Amino acid sequence: MSEVVTKSEVSADEAELIARLGAAREQMLAEMHKVIVAQDEVLTQLIYAVLCRGHCLLEGVPGLAKTVMVQTLGATLNLTFRRIQFTPDLMPSDITGTDIIQEDPQTGRRQLEFLPGPVFTNLLLADEINRTPPKTQAALLEAMQERRTTCRGRTYDLPNPFFVLATQNPIEQEGTYPLPEAQLDRFMFMVKIAYPDPGDEIEILKRTTGDHAPEVRALFSAEEILQLQKAVRRVPVADHVYEYVVRLVNSTRPGIGDVPDATQWLQWGAGPRAGQQLILGGKARALLHGRYHVNTEDIGALAKPVLRHRVICNFAAQAGGLNTDTVIDRLVRHVNGASQT
Repeated sequence: MSEVVTKSEVSADEAELIARLGAAREQMLAEMHKVIVAQDEVLTQLIYAVLCRGHCLLEGVPGLAKTVMVQTLGATLNLTFRRIQFTPDLMPSDITGTDIIQEDPQTGRRQLEFLPGPVFTNLLLADEINRTPPKTQAALLEAMQERRTTCRGRTYDLPNPFFVLATQNPIEQEGTYPLPEAQLDRFMFMVKIAYPDPGDEIEILKRTTGDHAPEVRALFSAEEILQLQKAVRRVPVADHVYEYVVRLVNSTRPGIGDVPDATQWLQWGAGPRAGQQLILGGKARALLHGRYHVNTEDIGALAKPVLRHRVICNFAAQAGGLNTDTVIDRLVRHVNGASQT
């Protein structure tokens, strides 16, 4: 397959939307920067996820504006937004909804009627998702994978588009429940939010201790987002990029291939879903950079957010002071070196 596609190979409507997205990238960041100071990489990764119909897990200590980021993204994209504060006593029905008894005022007959939960929205913020037991965490699995939910044997479709942006505190405390690997794999990205630089922190203090309330303009409607998502999936990918993705994902699997770091430092590697998300993320990144084709640089740039929650470091890595990001860096360098030989 050709590595480059021209605008004539996409429909006029999609070409117009793609052109608008490329031109509006800085404008979207500018709108979000009315509220969020710096964090360009984090905000861009959230945009990638939206274009790919992906879910994100944001990890950072309290006070780094994780919740505000999600709210601002929803306002920028003109989406319906709901928030669930996850607590140890939260029940699955508090997320998905439940049947309630309603009485018909005309006949007096009682019947069960489904009352939708907060999952019926475009953008769902699952705040501190690791503070609720696995039974309640699992209530999101069907919604995240199938974009629907089931109650008492009946299935209900969720609004389209639908995204879950979850937050968790990396500091281990009592009353937290680590997410199961099966649920972690449903998140396209794990986005780590670091402390701000001193200069950025000064700007945060200035903005948040005054009486000015910034107003964020909506740039895209839900219908336009759906069209953009379809356009993203039509971006072609050359065979050598597919091969690069397979080599990278395989390099995380201990005992497979010739990458010593995987066997030495990793207990478990990424599954096929990681490759799917790398390809989709690469397509979105290419469009946001004004290209109609994906290159290996797009894939390498997304390796950490896609892989860091899909690989598990073993005890030797932890004892040596290595984390998943460090190991992924080594794997990317190895695969890049093998690709050049």
